Amino acid sequence: MRLLLTGGSVFRGGEFQPLEIAVSEGRIVSVSPRLPRDGAAVVELNHRFIVPGFVDVHVHLREPGFSYKETVASGTAAAAAGGYTGLCAMPNLNPVPDSLETLRAELEAIRRDAAVHVYPYGAITQGEQGQALADLEAMAPHVPGFSDDGRGVQSEERMRAAMELARKLDRPIVAHCEDERLLTPGWCVHDGAFAKRHGLPGNDPASEWKQVERDIKLVRDTGCRYHVCHVSTKESVALVRAAKAEGLPVTCETGPHYLCLCDEDLEDHGRFRMNPPIRSAADRDALIAGLLDGTVDCIATDHAPHSAEEKAKGLRGSLNGVVGLECAFPVLYTELVKTGKVPLATILNALCVNPRRIFGLPGGAIEEGQPADLTVLDLDHEGIVDPAGFRSLGRATPFAGRRVNATVCMTLVDGNIVFPEGLEPSPHGTIGIVRGYDRPKGGRA
Repeated sequence: MRLLLTGGSVFRGGEFQPLEIAVSEGRIVSVSPRLPRDGAAVVELNHRFIVPGFVDVHVHLREPGFSYKETVASGTAAAAAGGYTGLCAMPNLNPVPDSLETLRAELEAIRRDAAVHVYPYGAITQGEQGQALADLEAMAPHVPGFSDDGRGVQSEERMRAAMELARKLDRPIVAHCEDERLLTPGWCVHDGAFAKRHGLPGNDPASEWKQVERDIKLVRDTGCRYHVCHVSTKESVALVRAAKAEGLPVTCETGPHYLCLCDEDLEDHGRFRMNPPIRSAADRDALIAGLLDGTVDCIATDHAPHSAEEKAKGLRGSLNGVVGLECAFPVLYTELVKTGKVPLATILNALCVNPRRIFGLPGGAIEEGQPADLTVLDLDHEGIVDPAGFRSLGRATPFAGRRVNATVCMTLVDGNIVFPEGLEPSPHGTIGIVRGYDRPKGGRA
């Protein structure tokens, strides 16, 4: 059945244009100011905005091994509600996907339950233990890259070997950068004003940027494509900027919480505990500058759900990790675009275009023949971030209670409406997406 999206503005060529989109058999078949209605199910968007589906290159779906925190079904339902049509899933699972055999359990869960596209990373080292290399060659055809996220690879020799092999396999190394020798035992926040005022052990920014510095030297030697996870420090931004100026194949991401918050915003609650921690206002401002000048390529949520009990022990006792898929865009739009700090096109490039370019993923342009992975936005919607309504099993977000001025109205994956759940078009019918749409509760299994 042909689906026709009408009454919206389409993001093309870095700007919005009043166009209609026809979708059939999972593809965009036509984009034009006026398209025929015959035989189509018409979706009236009432002046909403259509963009390529968001891609999050840093998500923890927790399955297999930790399904009490999240499942592929709940995590991808959350993604759909947040406007994401693609996710790159981190490998800190049980079993760790460090061989084709151990990757199969994750691939089966994705095939069975995913509401959006999921691209699982393979581990860099066996069991993410930082010692022997994982079976990168066997996994390469099935993964977008290799990561030991949650742990930095401590051995320079091991990282060099991984980079040399990854380059031969044409896959990037996706690095959690953390030099464990520079970590303060028991750290729980950034080593800054908040830590000093409250007598809390702080995380030294050098624990991140020193390993970024080491790895960029290895990129220079090996030619490996290299992507830095969740950049949080001004020094890391400067290092990546210099590497790009040198022409090295280096890219990076940061998260909404690093762009919109600083350590002065912290509260003694587990929803503010993550790794790396939210850092100083100077670090936040450097990240925004890096986003504006192209140093920071992607915005990734590092969606990392835990149980309520695991996040209920304050800053000192809670596990690292917050959720973000369902509130990322509304927060980014409200805190950065509405305030004039960052153009909307820059945010969309970091969510829609650059992730696909870096990791070789399909889509990213609203053109004939492209996958019909699309997100519809309302940029004039007042609301509040309410974790109680999340589809994710995780509820811990530092943005709980924040007022926002945008929302996701609809998400299509391969031309199918995956959000709102249960919205099924019928031939010759018209579906009106109206302001104040009441999202259905519950996840998509």
